[in-house]
Amino acid sequence: MPVEGSPLSMKALEVALTDYPDAEVVVLHVMDPIGSGPNIVDVMRPKFGDGAPPGSVTPEYWQEWYDSARERAEEVFDDARSVAAEHDRRVETVLEFGEADDVVVEYADEHGIDRIAMGSHGRAGAARFLLGSVAETVVRRAAVPVTIVK
Repeated sequence: MPVEGSPLSMKALEVALTDYPDAEVVVLHVMDPIGSGPNIVDVMRPKFGDGAPPGSVTPEYWQEWYDSARERAEEVFDDARSVAAEHDRRVETVLEFGEADDVVVEYADEHGIDRIAMGSHGRAGAARFLLGSVAETVVRRAAVPVTIVK
């Protein structure tokens, strides 16, 4: 269950908890500092307001980003635990670092995950081309079934 805290990812979590009542649910949050744009799995990207490329920022900047991203991840996990509690369920939480679509697929492969459930904004046309689609990439590359919630 890749979750980044948006209403859509929380809706996908609710669907997973409801549709798979006996499943062990793993909530995966991915911190991606370099990603090229927003996607469903991760909204915790650095903001280069001055237009500086990532290699030109200070170590202090990266520490601040990392601390902020970890804090945001804990908020996401708290929200996910609350959603699970509303369904009398518990979830395991996992925080990973990397490119969201790669991390989701690799995590599923390496940890015996038998289904991925995630939200998708359902963008089409130019928006999908410009923004990419983590959900689409996961669907294409995952070795297990993927449930998409819109």
